[in-house]
Amino acid sequence: MAITDWPIAERPREKLLKSGPHSLSDAELLAIFLRTGCVGKSAVDLARDLLKQFDGLRPLLEADKPTFCRAHGLGDAKYTQLQAVLEMARRHLAQSLGNRELFANAVEVKQYLLAKLRHCKREVLSVLFLDNQHRLIKYEELFQGTINTAHVYPREIIKAVLEHNASAIILAHNHPSGVAKPSRADRELTHDIAKLLKALDVRVLDHMVVGDLEVSSLAEMGWM
Repeated sequence: MAITDWPIAERPREKLLKSGPHSLSDAELLAIFLRTGCVGKSAVDLARDLLKQFDGLRPLLEADKPTFCRAHGLGDAKYTQLQAVLEMARRHLAQSLGNRELFANAVEVKQYLLAKLRHCKREVLSVLFLDNQHRLIKYEELFQGTINTAHVYPREIIKAVLEHNASAIILAHNHPSGVAKPSRADRELTHDIAKLLKALDVRVLDHMVVGDLEVSSLAEMGWM
């Protein structure tokens, strides 16, 4: 049965307009994105099949292009649409942070970093450059490493700090293992960078470690 033949209250689009996006299931949200189904299947049926094939919404959203496009009902057009939607969500978070004091909004910073880093298969060390009111100037991914380590060159961080005229920074990196537990090396690196930047009157406010579902803060752990 086509979705247009369903009772109005059960149609995903109408349900969203009436009750909000939070009221929809993963399959219903995906069906709105897909817009159409295929022969013998409604958009919701196709969405359910895709969620089963990918083992959930997140693996589908994070699939690489070849894997995504091989799935029935998907392709280049849908892949580009999805990437555009995901990037708009990240930029929305970034712009929200740009208008607020980051150090006082740790929850939003963590949400932003999860969106940026948790899907990375290799370690990535990023820096959030802040102005003198601790608002976001720029987010940059400066270093990439292997699964276990990132090769970090403090002089590159200093160079970027001067380029952005930053008054403070927040360091962040991911653990591809999914465990957001800071290591001793993470702590030592933070102290080394903080010591170098202190000579420039630039503070390192925090170092956040991004796992699969959570973000650990060295500042909150009393390690700063």
